[in-house]
Amino acid sequence: MALTQEQFDALVGDHAPALYRMAFRLVGDGHEAEDMVQETFRSAWKSRHRYQEGRGDRAWLVSILRRRVVDRWRKQKNLRLISSDTPPEVGVEGHDPMSQHYSDEVQRALNQLDDKLRETLLMVVVGELTHQEVADELGVPLGTILSRVSRARRRLRELLAASSVW
Repeated sequence: MALTQEQFDALVGDHAPALYRMAFRLVGDGHEAEDMVQETFRSAWKSRHRYQEGRGDRAWLVSILRRRVVDRWRKQKNLRLISSDTPPEVGVEGHDPMSQHYSDEVQRALNQLDDKLRETLLMVVVGELTHQEVADELGVPLGTILSRVSRARRRLRELLAASSVW
């Protein structure tokens, strides 16, 4: 069954903020994150005939977002998310919408994580996907996801403790 306009509007309303947070943490720039989310919803609308009700709306949207971000990374070879010397620039309503949830130190610590650990952690924590949804999306066993999240959290704590944030 194809996604209706009403269902699509509900998806946008329900999931846009979480997708933006995830995109922002993956690309490190507010304008780019907005573009990634817009591309995600454009792709979702184009593929609305493949929509499967009950599959997990956020998981479906995050998988599309992830592909858009990976495409961006491929186009910009050797791109690092945010240089450790540069605070994130966010052009949304003149302030960083993440400022109360994530600090520059957290972003720098995230940037120091292995790409697989960072992506997995962001999908679970920021994307709010279940561990099983992340395993399905990445095509790896559930145990691998549990291990990656655990290692990412432990490493993140170590990096933040070393920078005296905690």
